[in-house]
Amino acid sequence: MKGCTSSEPAPVLRGTELTRKILVAGALGAGKTTLIGSVSQIKPVTTEETMTSVGADVDRTELPGKTKTTVAMDFGRLHLNDNLVLYLFGAPGQPRFFPILKDLAHGALGVLLLVDTRRLGDTYPILELIEDLALPYAVVVNRFDGAPEPTADRLRAVMRLEATTPVVACDARVRSSCRDALVALVKHLLTLTPEPSR
Repeated sequence: MKGCTSSEPAPVLRGTELTRKILVAGALGAGKTTLIGSVSQIKPVTTEETMTSVGADVDRTELPGKTKTTVAMDFGRLHLNDNLVLYLFGAPGQPRFFPILKDLAHGALGVLLLVDTRRLGDTYPILELIEDLALPYAVVVNRFDGAPEPTADRLRAVMRLEATTPVVACDARVRSSCRDALVALVKHLLTLTPEPSR
């Protein structure tokens, strides 16, 4: 899957916007780089490197056509409205890069956890890490051709998710779909943060 950026110029930051950091996490090949590339309003920063035979035993994947992997992070920016800007940090999904994921989690309001239902078991170590970091998250099922499409209730049961955890479907190649997933996470975060009394 290949991401695409908007042909519209990115809004210029005025310096008065509310900026917030969101972590995009998921297993190797779940679509994190694609999602950030699709939704970012600036040219995304990526650290993709070619997967070689030397790392075949370390970065194993049965995904056909998977030739590159993120080795540090991805970065993008999205204006949800005139006053709210999201900085998106994508973390590599391999266990050997979990220290990077922990570092990228600092200051994040929440996590968009991408899931590939063809390889659901690969998500559990990352889910456990996110829960250990006490970060709120939304589970985003990335739609892959031919992948199972369990209901949100079924996923909640299998993944042992809280009833309030958002579970949404998304096509990481489609900008509007990615934006909807981020909006679902932001709405969830707002339910966890009471508004200050006046």
